[in-house]
Formats: sequence, C-alpha cells, structure tokens
Amino acid sequence: MATQSPNNYMSKQSEQILEEQLVLQLGKLGYHYISIADEKALLGNLKSQLEKHNGILLSTVEFDKVLNILNKGSVFEKAKLLRERQHIVRDNGDNLYFEFLNVEHWCQNQYQLTNQLSQEGKYRNRYDVTLLVNGLPLVQIELKRRGLEMKEAFNQINRYQKHSFGAGQGLFQYVQLFVISNGVNTKYFSNFGIHRQEYLQTFHWTDESNKQLNNLLTEFTDTFLEPCHVSKMICKYIVLNETEKKLMVLRPYQYYAVENIIKKVTENTVLNGYDVEKNGYIWHTTGSGKTLTSFKASQVLSRIPAIKKVVFVVDRKDLDYQTNQEYDKFSKGCVSAADTTDDLIRKLNDPSVSIIVTTIQKLNNAITGRSIARMAKIQHQRMVFIFDECHRSQFGDTHKNIVSYFSNIQLFGFTGTPILAENADGEKTTSSLFGKCLHKYVITDAIRDENVLRFSVEYVQTFKKKEHIIDLKIADINEAEVFEAPERKEAIVDYILQYHSQKTQNGAFCAMMCVQDIDSAIQYYELFRRKGKADEHNLKVATIFSFVANEEEMGFVPGESGDSGSEAIRPHRRELLDEYIEDFNQLFGTSHSTKDSLSFYNYYNDVAKRAKYNEVDILLVANMFLTGFDSKYVNTLYVDKNLRYHGLIQAFSRTNRTFDKNKTQGNIVCFRNLKDRTDEAITLFSNKDAIDEIIVEPYVDYVEKFNAGVKRLLEIVPTVSDVDGLKSEEEDLSFVLAFRALIRLQKKMGHYNEFDWKDLDIDEQLFADYTSKYLDIKEKIGDRDPGEKTSILNDIDFELELIRRDTINVTYILQLLIKLKTKNNGADRKSIEEEIANLLSTEVSLRSKRELIDRFIVENMPNITDADDIASEFENFWGIEQKKEFSRLVQEENLSAEKTERLIENYLFAEHEPLRDEVIELIDGEKPSLLQRRKLGDRILLRIKDFVDTFMNGVAG
Repeated sequence: MATQSPNNYMSKQSEQILEEQLVLQLGKLGYHYISIADEKALLGNLKSQLEKHNGILLSTVEFDKVLNILNKGSVFEKAKLLRERQHIVRDNGDNLYFEFLNVEHWCQNQYQLTNQLSQEGKYRNRYDVTLLVNGLPLVQIELKRRGLEMKEAFNQINRYQKHSFGAGQGLFQYVQLFVISNGVNTKYFSNFGIHRQEYLQTFHWTDESNKQLNNLLTEFTDTFLEPCHVSKMICKYIVLNETEKKLMVLRPYQYYAVENIIKKVTENTVLNGYDVEKNGYIWHTTGSGKTLTSFKASQVLSRIPAIKKVVFVVDRKDLDYQTNQEYDKFSKGCVSAADTTDDLIRKLNDPSVSIIVTTIQKLNNAITGRSIARMAKIQHQRMVFIFDECHRSQFGDTHKNIVSYFSNIQLFGFTGTPILAENADGEKTTSSLFGKCLHKYVITDAIRDENVLRFSVEYVQTFKKKEHIIDLKIADINEAEVFEAPERKEAIVDYILQYHSQKTQNGAFCAMMCVQDIDSAIQYYELFRRKGKADEHNLKVATIFSFVANEEEMGFVPGESGDSGSEAIRPHRRELLDEYIEDFNQLFGTSHSTKDSLSFYNYYNDVAKRAKYNEVDILLVANMFLTGFDSKYVNTLYVDKNLRYHGLIQAFSRTNRTFDKNKTQGNIVCFRNLKDRTDEAITLFSNKDAIDEIIVEPYVDYVEKFNAGVKRLLEIVPTVSDVDGLKSEEEDLSFVLAFRALIRLQKKMGHYNEFDWKDLDIDEQLFADYTSKYLDIKEKIGDRDPGEKTSILNDIDFELELIRRDTINVTYILQLLIKLKTKNNGADRKSIEEEIANLLSTEVSLRSKRELIDRFIVENMPNITDADDIASEFENFWGIEQKKEFSRLVQEENLSAEKTERLIENYLFAEHEPLRDEVIELIDGEKPSLLQRRKLGDRILLRIKDFVDTFMNGVAG
C-alpha cells in the first residue's frame, strides 16, 4: 500500500471533517439523514417521501406516471413544474391531484439530507451534501478545503451541469439553489441550467445590517439552511425570469427590504386614515437591483387578500415603459401598464387587475379635475403605492394630492440617493414624506459584495495652447467664459477621440457624455459631427434633449466658432434635434422625428435600446438618461457638467453595473473640478471613510502592486524556460496563481491614460512569453486522458477572457502578412515577423492554428508575388487543409462523413456541445461495448472540438 504524505492526508481530512460537521449540524436543524448511494436509491426515497407528503400510496405504474411528469423540460420548465399542482389518473381510473412542494406553507414539507451520492452521466460524479425536500434534491452544497479558492467549487458545479445533473431521470435538474464553501467563506446562487453563469452571480448571505455570514458552521448554516428559511427562499424569493428562462434568487438586502415592507403592511391591516409613520422607504444604492426588489414586493403584496391594488409609480413616461418591460421579464403579463389617464382609471376600477405601473402625472390627473367622479369607487379601497426613485418625483403638490385624496393607502419608496438634511436645499426630506428607512444598502456595501463596480475618476482640464493640447490635472478654473469657450470644447472632443478606444476597450463597451445644458449638448454634437465628416473619427454619436413648442431662438449659431454676424439664421433647438435625429435615422435605417409626442417617444426608446446594447459609441445628453438608465455595456462617462450630491452619484452610477471580468471599474473622466463634490457625495451616501473604497487606487499604486507580483513570479520561475522545469502540479499551480494575479492587474492598469510598460519590472515581450507558458499549462490540462486522475488544476479559472482580444484573429494575421510583403526595409520586416511569431504564441484564439499558419508562411508565402493575392491563396490553402483533416478524422475513427458534417454544423450554430451518445452514433458499423463507449466517445468528441477550434473559430474577422 502506497504511503500518503502527511500534507495530502491532512488536506483530505479537512474537507471530509468539514462535511461531517455540516451533516451533524444540519441534523440538529431538523433534517433527517438518509444514506443514498445512487439514483436507484434516490428514486425509491422520492416515492416514499411524495407519498408521505401528500398522504397517498402510489403503485409502481402510478409512480412511473409521476416520473414521466418529472422527466419533462429544461431546468427552467422543471422549476415551474415543481411549483404547480399536478394530476395523474390512478390505476382504478380516479383522478389524483398532488404536489411536489407546498409553496404557500413552505415550512410544511419533508426535509432530508444525504451525502456522497453518485450519479453516472458523461462522467461519474459524486456530490458532497444534498438537501432533499419531499424527496427531490433542491439544494446542492459543494465543499472545498480551507485555503482553496471558492471558485473551484463553483467551476465544479458547472462541470456537473454538463456531465451528470441531467443524467438518468434528471432529478438533479430540480436543484433550485447551490451553496459553495471552503468553511470560512460561503456563497449561494440559483440554478441557471444551461445558461452561462458568471462567478459574479454568486452571493454572500448577510444579516439585516449587511454583515456577511461567511463561516459555514458558525454563521451560514443556522441562518440560511434552516429548513423553514431555505424553503422560503425557494418558494418565495426565487423569481422565474420568463424572458431569459432562468431562475433568479434575491440577494440578502433585497430579501430584507421585501420582508420589511410586508411586515409594515401586515402590521397595519386597519389604517384609520393616512399616516406617514405607517409608510417607509428603501435606500438601496443605484445599480443594486431595485427593480427586481420592487417587483418581488409588488408581487407578494398583491397576493395579500386585504390589498386590492398595488400601484407602482414612476416619474417619467420612459420609466413607465422600462419598468413594465422589466416586470414582464420576471413574469409575463403580471402587470398592467396604463397608457393614458383614462386607461389608468379603468384599471384602478377593474378588480381583476392587481398590479399597475403608471406615471405620477397620470395618477395626479386621475385624482384631480374632470376625472375625479370616476375615482369615487376606489377612493377608500385598501391599496399600496410603491414609488420608484423617490428622491425625485414626490415633492410638491402631487404628493399632497395623492395622500389627501386616498384614505386607505400606504406609500413605500425606493431610492439609491435619498434626500437627507444635507442635500435637501430647502425641500422636504425623503423621510418626512415616506417615513422611516426600512432597509439600507449603501454604495460601500455593494462594492464590497461586488454587486456594483468602483469608479476610476480622472480630473482633466484641457486648454488650447499654441503648440499642443496640455492636460492640467485637477485644475481649478471657475470662469464661466473659459468653460463655454469653443476652443475648450474642441480640445475636450479631441481628448475624447484620443482616448475613447482605450477607455472602452476597443469598443467592447460604450460611453455617455453629460454636459451642462442643451445648448452645450448642441455645440458638442456639432463638433463630433464636423470631425466625423472630416474623417477624424468613425464613432456613432447620438444625442437627445427636450424641447418646448414655442421656444425662443438660440443665442448662437451652431457650428460657428466666432461671432457669426447679425445676418446668420439662428435656428430653434427642435429644428436642430430633428437634424440630429435624421443622422440617427441614416445610421440605423429608422424614420424617427419630433413631429408629435409619440414619434419623439419612439425615438427616445430606440436611443435607449441601442445605447443599452452597445450599438451607440457615445450617448450625449444634458439631463436625460442620467437616472434610471441601465446598461451593462456603459463603462465610461465623460463629464462637463456641474454635478452635486444625488445628481453626481446617479450620473456616475451609469457606469458601475457589473458585466464580466473585463469590466473592472466605471471610468469617469471629468473636465471640471468635481473632486470636492465627489468626496462630499460619497461621504453623504456612505460615510467619510468610504472614499478610498469607492474610487479605485491611483495608477502608481497599481504599478507598485504589479511589480511586487513580478517579484513573486520570478521567485517561482526566474526565467521563462524554468516553467518547463516545474516538476509537479503543485508547482504548476503556484505559477498559474502568481501569473494570473499579474494578468488581472495589467487589465486594470490598461484603463489608465498614463499606462506605460516602462514603469513595470517586466517588459511587454517577457510578459507575452510567460503568457505563452501559462496557456501551455491550460492546454496540458485539456489534453489529459478522461480516465486519468482529476488534476488539481482542473477547477482553476485561467480567466482566458482577460488575455483574449476579439480583434486578433486569422484575418488580422493576414493583414500583417500583406504588410510584410510590401515592406522592403529589413528592420520593418523583422518587426512584423516578430509580431506575427509573438501573436501565434500568445493569442488564445490563434494557438490551435499556429502550425498551419507557420506552414503557410514557410511554404506558400515565398511563391506569392502580389500582396493582393495573399488572402485568396490563404483561403485556398485553408480549405485544402480543412478537407484533409476532416477526411483523416472520419477515416481514423471510422465515422460517417455525412453524419459528422451535420453534427459539426449543429455544434457551430446551436453552440451546444454534442452528447457522448450523439458522437457514438457517428460510428459506421458495429458500435463499441458499454465499457468502451466512454473512452472512445470522449476521444472522438475531443478531436471534433479541436477540428472546429482550428479551422472555424476565429478564422473570419
């Protein structure tokens, strides 16, 4: 018997001990332990638990009918089945109605736990701890030993999704919640099924004051996994997103907000007139998911029998549309949007409509003037009003009208930036109108939890000098004429054009620009327009602003930099907006205008949609879109506007939505000195110590961290060739973790204008060489035989998206080859050759193609005389090699060429990895035995994936 090293023994023991202690603790909470080895035992237990829960006995035939129901659909469809009442016809012809889960009374279910259950799928997987509710696996817990990254457990669950959760009867596709822990850190997340899930979509559980409960045994289990609580999360606080067909679980602050609103309503069943103390507001920072929270609150409140209506009130028509769309995503047709005041009155009087979305203007019209008689029937009905962005809309006569007209209502507000005494400016505070704050989740909480991004704020003042533009950091210039000078605005546009690509990562993201007023927006748009016509940029710039029907002429002539004289025609702003809308129409093939309010509204929605999905490079605004507009693609805000308090935080927060690992921060480029006002706003809406937490470190701090990381890397592998000499997986792992830390830092530094490789203790070429070795290790793991022992590197996230550049593909290499052919200078040729060699070695998307491209360069390039022929010659070469490799694949593996071609097409267009059984079906003649199927199927699948990666992925640019 081989001896086991003490370290390995201890590491195995630590995970095993953690699991044993968790099982013991869950037993004390009321879970009944049952030993279940495999799916056969799981099915036997499911039958007895469903019988117990429903008070019935099922014959074998009847249970098969139940399994037939359970076996249908995707993870999303199964989540719906789980919550619905079911029906089968019994053996004697009677109807039997039963349930899988008691959703209304969630504590009244059967609770069990098991561990180390094995499931045979594409691979045999063994799951750590499974919580069963009425016999169905609804919560899956995966553990890692202390010291290991939590992400390893997350990646392990993703592998289980692919390899075994859907195997057999597919009962593990009923898992609603996953929990991952290494003992000292614990997170939870919902089951996304086949949908791509980012690690960012995993959450810490907290107490009501937002303190994280991370320790699995001393904090998390007793609070989150307690049977009644985890059932409540599944039954009440998972939203089935109908549009995206995925499950969304609420985060802890969303849970506490909804619970506190419900408590406030249920405690005040009899109101005896309007009382502000029976209201409340939720302070959740901008970008933290207030729409989902308000939806869940509306949905739960609408199911309370005493509540006749829940009315969600917004203060702009566009938000009315946007909220209705968002609510519809969560539950199709669950809300009714009121198109007009008459429509609102009809819906308020219709008992079948329980949730209404409307604007505050329509609501005010409904309770004043000619409409008031039609409202009499509902004046005294028990209703709840939920106000969005309650820091803006409820000040003035409208709020007074609502609370004086309705006699039996409660008001609840949501805001990310409440009006407090310090920023009230003589107006009423949020608490004076809505009562006490029921739950608070401020920007520092959200940044700590990685629910929003930090801001990278640059203060730049640009002036036109004789020689060039110079940038003066944090310049304190207050003269109005300097701010409005055309030369200054032109310098700012030049600055934006110079750095826009860097800020938005070559167009992977987009930007907004907010300016002082509508006239400034016009002047800036004219500058972008003129420079675009002069081929100084090819950015898609859109603008939108409000106008009035009988406004005065403008005080200047757009496009003129000096005094244009008294004869110049001074247009109205609306005429100019129509011109700019026509530019938009030309760009996108639309036909918008300002001819009536509906046409303008349609333009607004189209601008919002295209900005939201990164079809516009810069959205230029004065006031619109600075609140209530969410786009994960906006990562940069250019600011030439005096912002303060809630206006500043709201505007900055357009950039802070999380997206993926490439979006590391919100870039704020200020062309006015807003440093003191930024600090002031952060202090007000979090605390005075929060500035360093919210604003990213200066560039020099990142340089210091990076160079310290280089030192650590060189201690592990002093030279690039030393990576090849690493003797064990543990040594490989230490290199991977050290270099991955450098990749992350380099990604963040790349956003800074002052970034320069000369500041770093490793040059760009050496960094590229280490990148190549890093990728070699990643490939080495992928090439392992499926039957081999699992690698400790298997669940490490190499974060290749931080290295991959979408613009670097085969087309890009061809452009370099064309360039190489036209250069006669030896130094130029050498430089291009080195760039090609470097890209083939380090670029993720090109590594599988390296050998073929090298051959083309060596064998074909010398015979091509005209650079214009390179692309077509390469296409011929590539087609021939693709056919050869395809023939080799089908011959060596004895596959049907026709079936294989069809499978590859499906793989490419459906983006769905083929199953092992589908691969086995490709084999001509006798199929392999059950013992051979796994090894042979996995080998063929790997070859097919390599073929696609080499010849198809990243070929077209």
